[in-house]
Amino acid sequence: MTAPAWLFTHAAVLDPETATVSGDRRVLVVDGVVSEVGGDDVDFSGARRVDLAGRTLMPGLIDAHVHVTAATADLSALPRLPWSFTTLHAAAELRAMLARGVTSARDCGGADHGLVMALEQGLVTGPRLFHAGKALSQTGGHGDVRQPGDQSRHDPYCCPDFGRICDGVSEVRRAARDELRKGATHLKAMLSGGAASPTDRIDSTQFSGEELDAIVEEARAADRYVAGHAYTPRAIRRGLEHGIRTIEHGNFLDDDTAPRFAEHDAFLVPTLVTYDALARDGAAAGMPPASIAKILEVRDDGFRGLETAHRHGVPIALGTDLLGSLQSQQLHELTLRREVQSPADVLRSATTVGAALLRRRGELGTVAPGAHADLLVVDGNPLDDLAVLTRRGPVAVWRAGELVSGAVDALG
Repeated sequence: MTAPAWLFTHAAVLDPETATVSGDRRVLVVDGVVSEVGGDDVDFSGARRVDLAGRTLMPGLIDAHVHVTAATADLSALPRLPWSFTTLHAAAELRAMLARGVTSARDCGGADHGLVMALEQGLVTGPRLFHAGKALSQTGGHGDVRQPGDQSRHDPYCCPDFGRICDGVSEVRRAARDELRKGATHLKAMLSGGAASPTDRIDSTQFSGEELDAIVEEARAADRYVAGHAYTPRAIRRGLEHGIRTIEHGNFLDDDTAPRFAEHDAFLVPTLVTYDALARDGAAAGMPPASIAKILEVRDDGFRGLETAHRHGVPIALGTDLLGSLQSQQLHELTLRREVQSPADVLRSATTVGAALLRRRGELGTVAPGAHADLLVVDGNPLDDLAVLTRRGPVAVWRAGELVSGAVDALG
């Protein structure tokens, strides 16, 4: 089915890269792609006209770290949930994400090719989904959700889990190849301990150098890349040295480590909102007390890590990492980033930097000819006040030229 053609008139077009808004523009969308951006000369007789009356037209947001199948904040409970429940939770979350203005999302553990198929065939409404399949973890690592004393064997093919366990070079190669076979657009490797896992310390490092080399080698052989969960400078440095392209979280990033991102053409994806939400509402969302204690340990350091990365010019993408019922707080990440970054920097993180991370520069995160027509209409200028996104939300959302949230009549 061909997407309808749209002609937006009297639009204030936001360019996140230059942090500018151009008034009284016309934007033509044909076959789900931005065809032209210009003045009164832009026209198309077959297009449906939408007079934005000076409202802002901007690219859809990109969340580079989500877990759409995490139906509870208690990760150890995920393998016990029915597939049907987890899938329906993911479908509801994807739909809500899109209504919030997130038109592309990178899942870093849990989503699979089936969800991508459902989105492509219209069975589920949601953002473009880039997924890692199951994250790779060593035994006792951040992806091992078994409790101390649990003698059960891990089955990587069982259950709606967010990770799989693999030890040794041959096992990590097999696991990496298997996730790539199943359609992963990137791989995820656990480089350090985590707050939501029950048996590891946050300051631990995980996987040997040889294992990391094998994971990265398999990803590169498939023209993919590896994202790495890491908190400490030591874990971050190990990841960068072994070819990890995106560092997730990075709460304890320091001045010695930050310049190394440029040396390795790497990205940082902080996720401040998940610590804020879990510290406040984690118990109600199902997170056990031991994990909440670890959350409090890393929460405040996330702002210092973000400030360090920003000061050193590290490419910073937007990520949220929210779990269970807390996923509704997704846009609060923009508000928290504002404590360190300007609105323009925050918007770049959520658009052009995210597009570069996804290797979709020029296709996503911009309103320009040739880009996918993933578009938001908002009342007001987010460069002046991010609240037009975080509190009011978009008036209307288009994904690939299809109106998926809001009503054109409300724009009149």
